[in-house]
Amino acid sequence: MKIIIPMAGWGSRLRPHTLTIPKPMVPIAGKPIVQRLVEGLVESVEGSIEEINFIIRKEFGQATEDKLQEVARALNTKCIISYQESPEGTAHAIYCAKESLDGNVIVAFADTLFRTDFKIDASKDGVIWVNRVDDPKAFGVVKLNGDNVITDFIEKPQEFISDLAIIGIYYFKDGEALKSEIKHLLDNDIREKGEYQLTNALENLKKKGAKFVPGEVTEWLDCGNKAACIFTNERGLEHANGNEELLYSKDFKQTQIIEPCYIGKNVVIENAIIGPHVSVGEGSIIKNSIVKNSIIQTETSINGVILERAMIGNKVELSLRARDYSLGDYTTVKDE
Repeated sequence: MKIIIPMAGWGSRLRPHTLTIPKPMVPIAGKPIVQRLVEGLVESVEGSIEEINFIIRKEFGQATEDKLQEVARALNTKCIISYQESPEGTAHAIYCAKESLDGNVIVAFADTLFRTDFKIDASKDGVIWVNRVDDPKAFGVVKLNGDNVITDFIEKPQEFISDLAIIGIYYFKDGEALKSEIKHLLDNDIREKGEYQLTNALENLKKKGAKFVPGEVTEWLDCGNKAACIFTNERGLEHANGNEELLYSKDFKQTQIIEPCYIGKNVVIENAIIGPHVSVGEGSIIKNSIVKNSIIQTETSINGVILERAMIGNKVELSLRARDYSLGDYTTVKDE
C-alpha cells in the first residue's frame, strides 16, 4: 500500500498561522495535522505502508521536508517529496506524484482528520471515505444503489440526494488506472471550473466498470480555520488521553494542569492554570496566566494573560503588565 498526501495549498483561511508554515504542519494535540492524518490511515490498513508521497511547494522549505521525513521514519516507511508548482485542481495535484500511482494507493488531502472503525477492503476497486452530514448542500456527496455501490458523485446538491459527504480520502485498487484517467484529463485539457478535478477521473473509472464503495467514518474533524483547529485539538486530546504520552514536562511551580493537555518537552510553567484542552509546544514558557481550550506552539513566551480558545504561533512573546488600579465602589471594568 502507498499513500499520497497532496498538501501544496497555502491555507489562507488559517492565516496568520500559515504565513511561515503550511497548514498541515500546524500542531493538533502535539503532532502536525499531517502526522495525525497518516497515523489514522495506517490504522485503517491491513499490512504495511510501502511509501508516503507528500506533495508540497518548494517554497515550504527544508524544515517542512525534514519534518515530513520524520513522520515517515516514525512509521518505518519510505518518504518521497513531490512538488506542485501551481494550483490546477485536485487531479493535477495527485498527478504530481505519478511515480507512486501504481498498485494499491490511498490518496488523502491533508486538511482533514477522522475517526473510524473500518478497515480498508483492498479487494474493492475503490473506497471513498464519507461522513453523514446535516446539510449536504455545502459538500460533495455520493449516491448509493441497493448493493452499497456508489452510482453518482454530486457536488453541493441544492435538493436532497444524499447526506454522505466526501471527506477527501480515497482508496484505489489500481493506481495505474487512476494515473491513466488523470493523464487523459491533462492531455486533453479537460477542466471543470478552470481546474483538473479528481471527480472527473472517478466518473471515467466508474463508466469503465470500476465499483466504488463508501467507507463511513465515525467522526470528521476539519482544520480549515482557527475555530475548527481549536475544536479538533480538543477532540484530539480527548482521543489521545490514555492512549499517548501527552505530558513531556511535569515539574511546574505553583501550577494546576487540568487534563487532557499536551505539554511538550522543556516547557516552563509557573503560577498558572493550564487546561483543559490545551496544547503547549516544546520550549515554551508560561507564567502568571490562565490558559484553556487553546493551542500554543513552540518556543513561545506568555506572561500575565488569560487565554481561552486562543491560537498562538511559534516564537511569540505575549506579556501584559499588571496595572495599579484604584477603583471605587460600584465600578465595573470589562474587557470586551
